[in-house]
Amino acid sequence: MKTREEIAQALAASGYIADAELATAISLMQLLKRPLLLEGEAGVGKTEVAKALAAAHATELIRLQCYEGLDQSAALYEWNYQRQLLSIQAHRGEDADAIEDQIFSEKYLLERPLLAAIRRDRPPVLLIDEIDRADDEFEAFLLELLSDFQVSIPELGTIRATTIPHVVLTSNGTRELSDALRRRCLYHYVDYPDVDREARIIMARISGAGASLSLQIARLVEGIRKEELRKVPGVAETLDWAAALVGLEVRDLHDAPEVVHDTLMCLLKTHEDKSRVTREVTERLLGKVA
Repeated sequence: MKTREEIAQALAASGYIADAELATAISLMQLLKRPLLLEGEAGVGKTEVAKALAAAHATELIRLQCYEGLDQSAALYEWNYQRQLLSIQAHRGEDADAIEDQIFSEKYLLERPLLAAIRRDRPPVLLIDEIDRADDEFEAFLLELLSDFQVSIPELGTIRATTIPHVVLTSNGTRELSDALRRRCLYHYVDYPDVDREARIIMARISGAGASLSLQIARLVEGIRKEELRKVPGVAETLDWAAALVGLEVRDLHDAPEVVHDTLMCLLKTHEDKSRVTREVTERLLGKVA
């Protein structure tokens, strides 16, 4: 996969419909062997990019889910303390230095996602998901990995990458990322898909969703997103709703206005939003759908 057309086709075969800008970003990511930072609202499909990329390359997806308080032991490595204690007890009375050399060896090392990603023989896709949820300190720790694809373990020294993984970072923009992190990455903003692309996504992912119904769903979802909602529905919610409508054997939204409104629970995830999108609002939005 070198050209953006080849990349778009490979992602589409994996169920992800990419626009030209995203395909170009992935092309440059592979050419330059640089991490790709995907930023955008929750639910626009950033995580799915990494999943589709792994499927397109027929390689492993290694995912690090970030959260507040994430530290090196959860992300990089830790020692198997139970086995170390058992080994110390079993070799009690022997030379202390020899025991120390033994228990701080590969045999007792537990790989976490970051270390695992750089030690694979075949380049995996490393997904660092929601990096904006992690602390500034963890973000700073990532810089060595993203710059040189190596990590330092005090007891073992510097471990350099066996292969360079395809690194995808995602951010929902809940906090500002550092300039140092941004400089190490290529950048792409993932927005909600337009109507035509969302209809193609529905057809690719939902069996039984025809072109006409998929286009109607995409147009109605576009209208709902323009309402003043607390939680704007993402692509995943659109797919859930489309699957529900197909399962209920709806072939045209205009033929089942009651079902359309009653199933909006697939899109609307707060009491406030459900109260705002009344039957009258649904009818108004449905009236704009061809």
